This record gives sequence, C-alpha cells and structure tokens, in this order.
Amino acid sequence: MSCERARALLHRRLDGETTPEEDAAFDGHLAACPSCRRTWDEQRAIRDAVRVQADRFAAPTLVRARILADLAAATAPAAVRPRAPGWAWFGGGAALAASLMLALNLTVMSGAEEGGGVVDQVISAHVRSLQADHLTDVASSDRHTVKPWFNGRLDLAPPVRDFAEAGFPLVGGRLDALERRPVAALVYRRRQHVINLFIGPAAPGGDRPPATAALRGYTLIRWSSGGLGFWLISDVDGADLADLARLLRAP
Repeated sequence: MSCERARALLHRRLDGETTPEEDAAFDGHLAACPSCRRTWDEQRAIRDAVRVQADRFAAPTLVRARILADLAAATAPAAVRPRAPGWAWFGGGAALAASLMLALNLTVMSGAEEGGGVVDQVISAHVRSLQADHLTDVASSDRHTVKPWFNGRLDLAPPVRDFAEAGFPLVGGRLDALERRPVAALVYRRRQHVINLFIGPAAPGGDRPPATAALRGYTLIRWSSGGLGFWLISDVDGADLADLARLLRAP
C-alpha cells in the first residue's frame, strides 16, 4: 500500500468504516512507514481527546423531530407522491382490501398500501427507536407523567394508558416524525419485545377500523378514532399485537 492510499484510508479507519482487507493492508503499511505511523498516532490521539473532552449537547425534541422528518422524506421512495394535509393514509379506502379477519376484527392492508411511503416511515421509525438512547424521551410507566410531557410539543393530546396487568406495560414516550410532521410515540413492551404506537392527526372522513399487515418481519396495525390516527408496530406475535390494539381501542 502506498502512502497516498494510506492517507486516503486514515479517517475511514478511525471511524471503523474500512473492510478487513483494507485494515490488514493499512496495518502492514504502518508497520513499514514511520511517517504514516506518526500521522496515524496523532489523528487517533485527537479523536480520543475529542471523545473524552468535547462538550455534548442534546438537540431539542422539536428540532430532532424536524431533522428526522427531513431524513425520512429524503430516503422515501421516489415514486411516493406528496400526501394531503393530515394523515392521508386514513382517507383512502381504495388502499384497503375488502376482506375481514373476523377472529381479530381486522381488515387487511392491500399490497399498494404495504409498499407506501408512510409504511416505510413507520418501519424506519420503529427500527431507529431500537438504537441506543432513542427509545424514549420520557421514561415512565405513569400515564400522568407521560401524557403531560407532550404538552406544548404537539398540537394534539395523545391518549396514554398503561396495560401492565394485561402484559403490555407502558415504558414511556417520545417525539417522532411521520410524513414530515411531529407525532407522539408511545412505547410498550410484551416480554422482550418493544412495541411502538405512533399517534397523529387523522384525515377527515370519520373513524376507520383496524387494518393489519405483515412486512419485513414486523406486524403493523393502523386505525383512526376521534380525529386521531394510530400506527402500532412490533416484531411481537401478531395475535399479541392485535390484543394490544383491542385494549387501546376499548373505552
């Protein structure tokens, strides 16, 4: 490996973005090149000092939600058209299959809706929440703590309930984003499984019954009620998720 190639790889190696083959070639070059070795040691010392000594600041929740919304929009499929105001996916009955799952009282999402941009965003938001320190902004099983936390952060008051006695304990809540607008995200658990419930404004047209889909290893259930739209998602068993949906929809 040449010195020029080693310098080109240096910062990628610092960030852990190189392949095993590149690591081996890079280390071999450092062993034979004192100049590149000194540069590597200096850059690594700077990186370590920044990690230890630099000030860290958490972005305000609304700023973070806007950034997440912009990222979701930037990575959405190019074929997805702009949505109407509100959660427009509750307004189009043509995107739903007509058959009913009578045992669960759920309709089934059509293939078109499964592949829609909002479904991709729901899955992405769920996966993102499973990363370190992304699950909750307010961690509590007390609805009197979680519900007031959203005051002033959203233009709606999400219903917050704990179902620990039924095996679905409330973990907390956070601010998230779907379709370029902030939404509430409530977090529940079912044994070792994390369940996200996204709540935002529903499009006009009245309440919509639950519809379900299985996609990319996740079960998703969506419905609208009382002017609010709901998305429930997890890798938990579909019957368990349907049980939680019934609990959430009960008076």
